Amino acid sequence: MVFAGLSSGIEENHSNRSPYGDMRAKSSAEMRTSLTPFLLAALLACAGGARAETFEKQLANGLRVIVDEDRRAPTAVHMVWYRVGAIDECSGHSGLAHALEHMMFKGTKKVPAGDFSTRVAAAGGRDNAFTAEDYTAYFQIVPKRALPEMMALEADRMANLQVTPEEFASEIKVVMEERRLRTDDNPQALVYEALNSVAFQAHPYRRPVIGWMDDLQHMTWQDARGWYQRWYAPNNAYVVVVGDVDHEQVFRLAAKTYGQLKAHALPERRPQNEPEQTGIKRLVVKAPAKLAYLAMAWKVPKLKDVDRDREPYALEVLAALLDGHDAARFPRDLVREQKVAQSAGAQYDSEVRGEALFILGGQPGEGKSAADLEAAFRAEMKRIQDEGVSAEELARVKTQLVAAQVYKRDSMMAQAMEIGMTEAAGYNWRDIDKTVAQLRTVTAEEVQGVAKKYFKDDTLTVAVLDPQPIDETARKAKPASAVRPY
Repeated sequence: MVFAGLSSGIEENHSNRSPYGDMRAKSSAEMRTSLTPFLLAALLACAGGARAETFEKQLANGLRVIVDEDRRAPTAVHMVWYRVGAIDECSGHSGLAHALEHMMFKGTKKVPAGDFSTRVAAAGGRDNAFTAEDYTAYFQIVPKRALPEMMALEADRMANLQVTPEEFASEIKVVMEERRLRTDDNPQALVYEALNSVAFQAHPYRRPVIGWMDDLQHMTWQDARGWYQRWYAPNNAYVVVVGDVDHEQVFRLAAKTYGQLKAHALPERRPQNEPEQTGIKRLVVKAPAKLAYLAMAWKVPKLKDVDRDREPYALEVLAALLDGHDAARFPRDLVREQKVAQSAGAQYDSEVRGEALFILGGQPGEGKSAADLEAAFRAEMKRIQDEGVSAEELARVKTQLVAAQVYKRDSMMAQAMEIGMTEAAGYNWRDIDKTVAQLRTVTAEEVQGVAKKYFKDDTLTVAVLDPQPIDETARKAKPASAVRPY
């Protein structure tokens, strides 16, 4: 499974940094549109508190174990995160991180191919995995009594995976079919794949997580085995457990399972900085589709210092002002009032290992063109640059952002994902509450400031989908996909 940033939960999203199927996956907080002033105040107070039930221990081999005790249900989420993703690949070898994710289900001497998920199901649980630019992760959601078995299973394949020519030859075909289904046959995914490849000149984010088809066709089982041998080690991983567990017991289980594995030296990671962009870039993607599509991406800073940075928090608030809830500017002004767009959204992820983009994207409304939508996007941004935002609008958006953080704690999986993704980007799980507190302090002047500073044509890349006729005969004749759920 290729994972993209704004996808909620762990549903498949293979569009590679393009979470714009319906433009924005709504969080549980965004669905709660009738928050009372009393509840808003309570949420804001709650969000300022620290995580009182999270514990951490590092094993002698370098593996970190993070446990969040949540006793509301007799279940446990067990996740293993590897600090390796598409960002660590090189030209000619794109898609390796994701291909190895598939191979991780192909067995060890103790657990034959296909048996891993069977054993999880037999224990009353479910499992899956996902790959992104910055990480690869595996998880099981099980009754708490099954946690020891899950930890033993994951520790086994962390050190003893068998990568055979026969299994690889079969599985790489599944990966290629996955690419056809999720990218080649998805016009919007093609737009974002092309956008990234043009926006980034040198940075590895220019390559798709799923991999270029030519690279997949030339990938070998030795490539996959080498990737596993280089990157899959306890000192390049961490375990996150959330649920009805005792942290001391989990630490003992981790020492008994993962603690028996040996650390090894990891490859050198060299800086891969993107050169400064000095002019607008434009591209057109032609693909069978019913509607045009537009994506605009600006280079913006990422979060580096949780305590001292200000601009990334202001950019987070700006994205929420544009597309944070049903009453935000894009759905209200562009979709419902002006009808210049059928869908319109904004994305900014400040917590990344690599470079950050601020992306606007959407489909033009009936009778409107991509150029019309681009003009509307620019007009909305100019309004903020010239007029700023009101205190009421800013307060409403910050409340929604904080509420989204609070409601994440309703879900054990959401808590585990938040901890895991924060750590994967190079931060610490303790920073999660700090970022929420920082968001609360963003001012209207800071939002207007980043809008003026970063949204200029010199750092902009624009991608447009030029819809081509759809061959309905070929579509109907196409066989059903054999892509599996991971």
